[in-house]
Amino acid sequence: MLVTEAAPAKINLALHVRARQPDGYHLIETLFAFARDGDVVTVAEADVPSFTLTGPFAAGLDGEGDNLVTRAATAFAEAFGIDQPHAIILDKRLPIASGIGGGSADAAATLRALARLHGIAPDDPRLLAAATPLGADLPACLLGQTSLGTGRGDVLVPIEGLPQTPLLLVNPRVPVPTGAVFRGWDGIDRGPIPEGPLLTRASAGRNDLAPPAIAIAPVIAEVEAMLAAAPGVLLARMSGSGATCFALFMNEADRDAAADRAGTRGWWTLATFMA
Repeated sequence: MLVTEAAPAKINLALHVRARQPDGYHLIETLFAFARDGDVVTVAEADVPSFTLTGPFAAGLDGEGDNLVTRAATAFAEAFGIDQPHAIILDKRLPIASGIGGGSADAAATLRALARLHGIAPDDPRLLAAATPLGADLPACLLGQTSLGTGRGDVLVPIEGLPQTPLLLVNPRVPVPTGAVFRGWDGIDRGPIPEGPLLTRASAGRNDLAPPAIAIAPVIAEVEAMLAAAPGVLLARMSGSGATCFALFMNEADRDAAADRAGTRGWWTLATFMA
């Protein structure tokens, strides 16, 4: 039996860094949302464990014997006491180290797929317990719903989203290391995400990681500026720790026109919708 699970791109509509903890982690507030498209994970029972990479960004993970997908599979086996080997295929369609939760989304999809394969309820608390140690974005990606994230991003409150809103992701094909971006944060708490409807909250918010990310990869500022100036744009911003930027649009035609303009610069694009 084959089980296929989507690993949609994660979007931070706003990301406020509130404090740096003594252990080096950061307390944040963020508005998590998800695209309709992303990577794809397929799992099946097997005689021996295997992990196969396909897709346009497979080369970026090639040679990694240990990654978030294989760690998620190990965590699942330990959490549920399952010794059955699995064959796992990751169709890697999203850029690596790009601020849209690719690795976390892949790991969360692996947990969901293995749960379906073995008849485990998607809200079994052991899944969340297995996901949490793997990364701060894992709980949000496992939930897969628009939500307000606090703490390290792992304390989640689901909120009303913006389903079917045209969405464009643009990455200038420059990987940005998350750790370096967080270390570059200036340490100033500029306040919380305001209340209100989602788009109002997001528009009044910011991404505190954009300045340090742009210091590492200045081209991010060019992507942001191009998207912000596009006709029909509702909101444009860098996602996560970069370098991917996103824009929400009033209609598909304006989104697709912006995608064409970004593509002429050689940037990676994904024209999709909000989930």
